[in-house]
Amino acid sequence: MSDVRTDTNAASATRTANSDGGFIWYELMTTDHAAAKRFYDAVVAGWTIATESVAPGMEYRMVGRSDGGNAGGVLTLTEEMQAGGARPMWMGYLHAADVDAKAAAIAADGGTVTMAPWDQPGVGRLAMVTDPSGAAFYLMDPIPPEDEANAVSDVFSVDRPEHVRWNELWSGDPAGAVDFYQRHFGWVQEGDMDMGEMGKYQFVQHNGVMIGAIMPRMPDVPASMWNFYIGVEDIDRGADAVRSGGGQVVNGPMEIPGGEYALNAIDPQGALFGLVGPRKN
Repeated sequence: MSDVRTDTNAASATRTANSDGGFIWYELMTTDHAAAKRFYDAVVAGWTIATESVAPGMEYRMVGRSDGGNAGGVLTLTEEMQAGGARPMWMGYLHAADVDAKAAAIAADGGTVTMAPWDQPGVGRLAMVTDPSGAAFYLMDPIPPEDEANAVSDVFSVDRPEHVRWNELWSGDPAGAVDFYQRHFGWVQEGDMDMGEMGKYQFVQHNGVMIGAIMPRMPDVPASMWNFYIGVEDIDRGADAVRSGGGQVVNGPMEIPGGEYALNAIDPQGALFGLVGPRKN
């Protein structure tokens, strides 16, 4: 993970979300929402996962930030979902102005539509897809709030804690992934870091903002997947909270370009995630 970026202005990074191809939402799928609340409320200072569901017919809770905004949502997986292959993980939502057309184009280009487009009342039109190497994500055309027709998603930020700050794709076909996201979402690949035998860590930009990177899938990772880094105000406090909360730090904290630190971790239910932030001590 790197914090090298073409634009450190948070407002600019926020505006990119509402154009086609921007990350506009993040969702934790978990088997135990109460345990997830205890864990993430402690790990990400300022987060408060709601105790009540906001969606009729399913267990879906909002992740609140200390500034009054939302960082994402928490979906409790039912037994039926788990029987169908769903497992604890973090998922990203990419904005698509035409969900149906985008899903069809992805399927025609070697990807998979795992959940056909549907309308979620009060939320928008959605679909779940994978890229050709199997990394899953959602497509979404959201319905803006009635009192804020020009609302802009701010769940992603290049530099603020309590937001996802970096989107990292571990791909079985990095070159193919770069081409795929460029063609379907207008991303740009510019700049990279040499990781030796592991290959290149290729930075990707959206609307002039560096949003993350694409890298080769590591041998111990069973399938291509997205990994999201959540901003924290103190990386060591976050790491301690992961461990004391029953999670596992699997890599780091390690210093990254720019002087901050990042780590990879697994929550108690098995969802992979990252943290990034400064070292206070």
